[in-house]
Amino acid sequence: MKLTIASFRDLFPVFKDLIYLDVGSRAPLPKPVFDEIEGYLRQCMLGQIDKSLLFDLTEETRERFARLINADPVEVTFTKNISEGLNIISSSMEWKQGDNVIICPELEHPNNVYHWLALTKKGVEIKFVDSVDGEISVDRILEKMDSHTRVVSVSTVTFCPGFKINLQRLGKCCRESGALLVVDAAQSIGIIDSDVQKLNIDVLATSTQKGLLALYGMGFLYIRKEIAEAMTPAYLARFSVKLDNSDSHESDFGGKEIKLMPGAKRFDLGNYNFPGVVAVHTSLGIIEELGINSIETYVTQLSARLATRLREVHVPVYGHKEAEIAHTVCIGNYGKDIDSVNKLYENFNANNIRTCIRRNMIRFTLHAYNNDNDIDKVVEIAKRTKKW
Repeated sequence: MKLTIASFRDLFPVFKDLIYLDVGSRAPLPKPVFDEIEGYLRQCMLGQIDKSLLFDLTEETRERFARLINADPVEVTFTKNISEGLNIISSSMEWKQGDNVIICPELEHPNNVYHWLALTKKGVEIKFVDSVDGEISVDRILEKMDSHTRVVSVSTVTFCPGFKINLQRLGKCCRESGALLVVDAAQSIGIIDSDVQKLNIDVLATSTQKGLLALYGMGFLYIRKEIAEAMTPAYLARFSVKLDNSDSHESDFGGKEIKLMPGAKRFDLGNYNFPGVVAVHTSLGIIEELGINSIETYVTQLSARLATRLREVHVPVYGHKEAEIAHTVCIGNYGKDIDSVNKLYENFNANNIRTCIRRNMIRFTLHAYNNDNDIDKVVEIAKRTKKW
């Protein structure tokens, strides 16, 4: 039976007990993903692991992720999280005195800030741009750009308050100027279409425990092939090195001369996180079957409906009504502690509605498993809580 938006929800046992609106923190596991992990662990317990099959599965997983973002598999490497992926980039580029990087630290997760700040020791200038109404302003980024700008680093969707940035415009401008567009895709992958070619993205880092519906401790790093092959990895291991014999074993030594793997594969290190591979291989298959465009259309419409319904009952939804919503809706005033927001959060928890607090706001983050009934319940609780 073909998977649909309606039947997708049935894959998640969590909805027997909770209304889950917190994929921005982590996703509940789909039952098929749990089953595959359980099967893998059983093989480990019984000594039945076939490592060659795990390597094959790893390459299939690389290919599935590459298809999701419209990349070549050679442009994808595995990481343990976004922080590692972004650090790979900042530590592998050749920096010159006077180079600069542009970021909007107010709206970025700290893990997309600190590794850039560390570059000041190499003479790199870090330029800050201010947000506008809770959004990263492309105009303000462009005002800061000059001939020395090496990198513009942004989130595709900010972790809070969760608005999209106009990547198509920004990517075009970066490509024309020669600056690299580096994106933290934690809050978009698996929910929002992130076509790296269409958007002129040079580097994309993500993890698998959110929209990709898999586990902590696993991530992907896309690096455009031309860019990757101009980089020198800070770390090197057997899988980073290309041997002349395509059938060579992982323990083979190819001699003193080092020939790096093509593209982003030069950043592969030792054995992969095989439980993470098993999990995301399965979840990527589910996402591919459902279709990322179908997911994006459904989720963005559902999120907009949630924002509208909350405003209708006078709940303070953050941001202006025209802001481009992805899958996130926030209640409150950015960075300001409000008693009524805290009370509402407590009431959501008491009524088995799972959400979270970020920057003193209640943050709802949706996936395609959510539906109108979830929204109705949220609005019902909001209406009978303290008036705003």
